[in-house]
Amino acid sequence: MFKTIAAKAHETIVLADGTVPDPTRDAPAALTDKVDTVLGILAWAGTAAGVAGVLITGAMMAISMRRGEGSEHMGRLGMVLGGCVLVATAGPLITFVF
Repeated sequence: MFKTIAAKAHETIVLADGTVPDPTRDAPAALTDKVDTVLGILAWAGTAAGVAGVLITGAMMAISMRRGEGSEHMGRLGMVLGGCVLVATAGPLITFVF
């Protein structure tokens, strides 16, 4: 038990001196290729959903302006554009972190 506590204390000291652990990647290549494919499809789907959301919101704004109604769609457009920014920056942000 004492050796376990000493080993944990040693790990804490090693991490406390500013070194960053660098784990090795040992996942099978076939699995990583499949995960990359799924993530790529999801990224394209998110981009397509963002474009569709902007188009639909723009069409709804045009119809409401023609009818003379208020412009309550600006909040919806802001949410759609915020989602587009989130989808567009998710991949590069994760790549930067890992």
